[in-house]
Amino acid sequence: MTQTTLLPTDEVRDRFSKAMSAMYQAEVPQYGTLLELVESVNHETLHQQPELHRRLEAQGELARLSVERHGAIRVGTADELSMLRRLFAVMGMHPVGYYDLSEAGVPVHSTAFRPIDDDALAMNPFRVFTSLLRLELIGSETLRQRSEEILAKRDIFTPGARELIKRHETQGGLTSEETDQFVTEALETFRWHQDATVDLETYQALHDEHRLIADVVCFRGPHINHLTPRTLDIDAVQRRMPDVGMNPKAVIEGPPRRDCPILLRQTSFKALEESIRFAGDAQGTHTARFGEIEQRGVALTPKGRALYDQLLNEGRKQAAGLDNDEYQRVMQDVFAKLPDNDEAMRREGLAYFHYYLTAAGQAVKESAGHDIEGLIEQGLVEAQPITYEDFLPVSAAGIFQSNLGEGQNDAYAGNANRDAFEDALGASVTDELSLYAERERASKASVLARLKTGASYDTA
Repeated sequence: MTQTTLLPTDEVRDRFSKAMSAMYQAEVPQYGTLLELVESVNHETLHQQPELHRRLEAQGELARLSVERHGAIRVGTADELSMLRRLFAVMGMHPVGYYDLSEAGVPVHSTAFRPIDDDALAMNPFRVFTSLLRLELIGSETLRQRSEEILAKRDIFTPGARELIKRHETQGGLTSEETDQFVTEALETFRWHQDATVDLETYQALHDEHRLIADVVCFRGPHINHLTPRTLDIDAVQRRMPDVGMNPKAVIEGPPRRDCPILLRQTSFKALEESIRFAGDAQGTHTARFGEIEQRGVALTPKGRALYDQLLNEGRKQAAGLDNDEYQRVMQDVFAKLPDNDEAMRREGLAYFHYYLTAAGQAVKESAGHDIEGLIEQGLVEAQPITYEDFLPVSAAGIFQSNLGEGQNDAYAGNANRDAFEDALGASVTDELSLYAERERASKASVLARLKTGASYDTA
């Protein structure tokens, strides 16, 4: 009897993310231009900064850089969100973090589906920031009921996708042929459709309540609204976007430029105005899809995050209304209170680090002790920053607002409801900080155990 070979979920995710990138490039040609710009900047940065090249290569991050993407979608119902959880599970992606975007006047709450294991992240760290529309925050009861009726009539998943998700759950995976079928079927959920499912009057009413509500409710599915490559120098990308025909958003979101990058910085080219056919043959336009770029730094501990939040709020108040150059200068001044040095960040417990044996440490044949600081001073152990794999609520909301043309809308603010989100999801979301803390703890325990016994090991 022939044994069926099932693919690892990492391989499924890799195939799907590459297919989605190709689809989005065909739909939004400027995305292809963006990829070329980011690739050029990354190549130049690695050439100019050999130490950065060495560190990324040692951490296994260089290989993943060219395939790294994150996307974003928005769904309208609990059933849609729950089914998406099952779809992403086929690709080894899990819900990590809870994000309340009502803080920024956006009527959604969100999670990020992503791989969580080190090996999975190293192969392809594909992430999809997934938001659930909060119909209860719509002020008009008439619009709320109308939205519920519209959403109840659609199915954003193909029958083929549903069948293959069930097959994955039943047999514990998919074959190579089934994976290709799954990719084809699942892409339909994320594809752009020029035809709206409502008439122009309904669209306009929902648009006037909030542009994002119209985007979620009025179409056949949660079209991917952006894909994001990772750059090593977001300031260079921001400066050069106009040279390749892109209109960048006003400021780079997140922390300022630093020698020791932290968390996440994001920018984008502004959303495209696209032609739409409404029910009843009316013509119009819709603005939703854009191109985003990110630069990732070290993950911060709760202590580091508290200081970051304090400084970010202070800086944003001081820099309100300034252009990007002035904004960044203000933020750099404010963030001077946060050490800009890996070793200082580590010693003060502000960021998470992964501990490795150096070449000298691997050569040790007898017990070397258990004092991690002493081992570092002896050159036996090295600590490298753990890359932040998640999102910043303020950055996410800032991108939403700038591309939807929205200012602050306090009508939705202060409505976090993680319990309701997890009920809709059908699962608990993983706390992202616990993942970083466990990785640091495990890496430290591993090197100490090796040096205690004097056994060498392969750090790869």
